[in-house]
Amino acid sequence: MDERFFAGAARAVISPPVGTCLYGYRPNWESTSLHDDLTLTAAAFRQGTQSALLVTIEVGDIHTDLCDAMRSALEKETGVPASHILLSATHTHSAPNVSGMEGWGEIDRPYYENILLPGLLQAGREAVQALRPAQIAVGTTHSDVGVNRREIRPDGAIALGQNPFGCCDPEMTVVMIRGTDGKGVLNLIHYGCHGTGSGCNREITRDWSGVMIDRVEKETGVLTAFWNGAEGDVGPRLTNGATTGDLTYALELGGVAASDAMRAVRSRGGFRDGTLTCFADEVHLPYEATPPIETVRAALASFRDPDSLINLERLTYKHFKDVCALLESGETEHPTHFSFPFCAVSLGDVLFVPTPYEIFSEITLRLRAYLPWPHTLCLSNTNGYEGYFPSQDQICRGGYEVACFRMGGLYNLTENADQHLIDEVRRIVGGKA
Repeated sequence: MDERFFAGAARAVISPPVGTCLYGYRPNWESTSLHDDLTLTAAAFRQGTQSALLVTIEVGDIHTDLCDAMRSALEKETGVPASHILLSATHTHSAPNVSGMEGWGEIDRPYYENILLPGLLQAGREAVQALRPAQIAVGTTHSDVGVNRREIRPDGAIALGQNPFGCCDPEMTVVMIRGTDGKGVLNLIHYGCHGTGSGCNREITRDWSGVMIDRVEKETGVLTAFWNGAEGDVGPRLTNGATTGDLTYALELGGVAASDAMRAVRSRGGFRDGTLTCFADEVHLPYEATPPIETVRAALASFRDPDSLINLERLTYKHFKDVCALLESGETEHPTHFSFPFCAVSLGDVLFVPTPYEIFSEITLRLRAYLPWPHTLCLSNTNGYEGYFPSQDQICRGGYEVACFRMGGLYNLTENADQHLIDEVRRIVGGKA
């Protein structure tokens, strides 16, 4: 058995036709032009009997059922176990809808079936075929591309904007992978920030991360891709003081991100032989008790025209409607936990920690402190989409993300779900005492 570390990477273009609806702000928001191609990039790894596949896809979020189907199809196509496949969305808001989140429109099935899935299988297959002995180097830098977006108004209300007092993970990491022959395989850029610089625009675009990717790829001559980190409470730091603008703001910030990423590239240490370890298990997060039916009926009665609702209001209405139906059914046996399959992937000094959430940045910082890896990189929107995942200290403040957390499903996670997630990750991968 060859125990050397192997790596390979490949890219596929997954741009939709102009006229496709864009996901992220409102249903039925049609694109009118293509500014830059959407892509997906697959990174394949193998050592001994272990293999893994990390894929970043330039869309907003990916419905959990779609992710499950995509991972199964990739396993058949590549031989990599579905449990060792991480499918991550970059969270650009200027791409087709494959999320299907209530209130934001239906999944674009023709796009998924005719463009996204074929591109995924192509890139996965080519990445595995390109596997060759490889080494890894890591560079990091401080970046102010992102800013906490939970702006605190003078009256204490939380709005989407820029919050200079709030938590934000400022670390940008570039994992550089090259063959033992010295030829580059992939630059993997990791940072946590929403892809909303363009605002509620009509251009198909990767947003600010696209500028960063293209510049680093041109400067290094190596295939480059972006994996989004803890972006749940982090938006792009735009010069208009907001976290949405138009395409010019996204391009402007992308140049800043590119400079930061190249600084990380130049800070790298020496290349080392890689090592692959996969930590696969199931994560269990506890649910709260269901509320009294009187409370739920009162909440439902406050909605006057449910058919006209979109976005968060539609999500909230559906939550109370479904809970009411559950309680009126007389069903007394309710699940106590939400569970999802989990696989952390370690490449030597780098540990990728996937979650199907838009996780808050404090969670990344805590895991980085509690785990023994020099570089712990949390991945948002990976292997499904289950909404926002706030840190416990932010729940009392409320705001958009917290409302989504509370209304995102039939059952609510407990307010200290962040601690349970950290405990579960530490249980699975091992951590500091």
